Amino acid sequence: MEGIQRLYPRMILGVVAVSFGAILVRFASEASPLAISAWRLTLASLVLVPVAWIQRKRTLTPRMALWCLASGAALALHFVLWTTSLNYTSIASSVLFVTTHPLFVGLGSFLFLKERPSRRLILGISIAILGGALIGFGDIQLAGTALRGDVLAVGGGLMAAIYFMIGRHVRQIVSATEYVAVTYGMAAVMLLAVCVITHTPAFGFSASTIGFLVLLALIPQLLGHSTFNWALKHVSASHVSIMILGEPVGAGILALIFFSEVPSGLNLIGAALILGGIYLSLRNKERTHVH
Repeated sequence: MEGIQRLYPRMILGVVAVSFGAILVRFASEASPLAISAWRLTLASLVLVPVAWIQRKRTLTPRMALWCLASGAALALHFVLWTTSLNYTSIASSVLFVTTHPLFVGLGSFLFLKERPSRRLILGISIAILGGALIGFGDIQLAGTALRGDVLAVGGGLMAAIYFMIGRHVRQIVSATEYVAVTYGMAAVMLLAVCVITHTPAFGFSASTIGFLVLLALIPQLLGHSTFNWALKHVSASHVSIMILGEPVGAGILALIFFSEVPSGLNLIGAALILGGIYLSLRNKERTHVH
């Protein structure tokens, strides 16, 4: 059994890894958001599928495969919406809004699983909505397209919540490696198919763009998300979600370093309210013991 203090260095590494996601997307902007999303998941699948095959536990039933298909569709939409949002709004705002998925999970649990929301959850969601309104108001003042990016990022957060809620159901039966490999693979196939149908270029990029796409799959997707999946074996999902709140902070710092993006005072206040609201909501479910 590992003490929770010993888990922090690895989890911090995971936060740093996912914080590079938006930066690498910007650097790979020669490719369309659809192509970036497709290759991010395709390259990650090429690594995970062989591993899942070697470790296969034959837990994937036809019914669970259909759930994985739905999860893959949600994941594909999550990446397309979020990646597109980076064309319109700042990295800090985009990552902040897409990280609101725990709030949607809380709402979904109430609407579909009939779980009664606590006062803390309701208060947290209310605070986060206020923070989002402040950022949206500030972005309207700065640029007309920024609000469009904010809305796309929120849509990405909603799709992430659907992905996580389906995953919570499927993971009761299907092993983690099998679930992630199949879901990533299905999402990748869907996105590549859409590229073909819509005649969206998915090949012929420069060497630098290809390099950034590879790094996108290796660092935030495999290193970052795999670290969080590993952490779930040792601590509660809520604890991991609270750690992920470090992503908007890390991404904001990296955006300042690489792209000189400086958030306004209103955006900083809104960001603090959103992160505080999410944290308050998650603390309601957090378990302090280590598995």
